[in-house]
Amino acid sequence: MNAPHAILFDKDGTLVDFDLTWGPAAGAVMRRLAGDDALILDRLFGASHYLAEERRFLQTSPLIAGSSRQYGPLWADILARRADSDFYHEVDRLFREEGERFLTPIGRPAETLARLHAFGLPLGIATNDAEPNARLQVDRLGLAPYVRAVYGHDSGYGSKPSPGMVQAFSAFIGLPVASIALVGDTRHDLDTARAAGAMAVLVRCGPSPVDAFAHEADLVVDTVEELAELILAGAQLRVAVA
Repeated sequence: MNAPHAILFDKDGTLVDFDLTWGPAAGAVMRRLAGDDALILDRLFGASHYLAEERRFLQTSPLIAGSSRQYGPLWADILARRADSDFYHEVDRLFREEGERFLTPIGRPAETLARLHAFGLPLGIATNDAEPNARLQVDRLGLAPYVRAVYGHDSGYGSKPSPGMVQAFSAFIGLPVASIALVGDTRHDLDTARAAGAMAVLVRCGPSPVDAFAHEADLVVDTVEELAELILAGAQLRVAVA
């Protein structure tokens, strides 16, 4: 794989610890929606493939890679609510509040992105979370000074695995899609990169294993920190050779 000229990062499972952040946050959101109705709460847990006692999702959960527009209709049906924009906005708001409360990074993402930013790489975020939620977490993690764009499922470019976020970033920074690396931890991220014609980088730090499709990626690393080391070391090597 050639060194990328820009990087678009997935958020959850890539920069943010999915289990430690969204495990407890999702449980809290579902409890707030269900109120005192234990039967409704159990049904929400079941539809979400959520293990309440362990505060984590099964790997089959629709919440691992999906947006509220994708799993929201399941929840709305259980709650006897209309699956409309008001409901989705309420879910996103609750996740924003609880996600901030339990926010846990993977490693030291601010330090890593600072190094890549100082090297001159345009950086962005592409997530199936809502954009306001993503911006809040980007700010809380200290990433805002290094990130030029934040895209969510509600930013107007579609949700992953559609290629719209990558295409929007390409147009915004003025670089061809083929020179951009999309870094993520799910099949959705790989498919998004492929659909857009970008480089596909998988990280192993998400909640689900990537072994079944890792061979389709351009590069597989354990963490974002490892990717940064490879990029910076490669750049230093090219300078030395030149």
